[in-house]
Amino acid sequence: MAKKSALENNARKARLAKQFAGRRARLKAIANDMSKPVEEQFAARLKLAELPRNSAKERQRNRCEVSGRPRAYYGKMKMSRIAVRDLGLMGLVPGLVKSSW
Repeated sequence: MAKKSALENNARKARLAKQFAGRRARLKAIANDMSKPVEEQFAARLKLAELPRNSAKERQRNRCEVSGRPRAYYGKMKMSRIAVRDLGLMGLVPGLVKSSW
């Protein structure tokens, strides 16, 4: 199981990203619009830089829903390889069959 602080930190980042998503999208649209004057683009970039860093979606880490493990994450199942294997062996993942040869 991952440290509680790491899980809470990731949850805080997700909350901030959701809170600032609209504002961040508007500012990015202005900053990347080449038809706008350069001064307006620059002002939008400065406002974007004033937003909290952790409000960027890229700062979130994909973590396993079961164990909180950050590595070997399968995006379709939102679980790590270890959790997928354990649940698969118990027969709780539909369509997953343990290979044998």
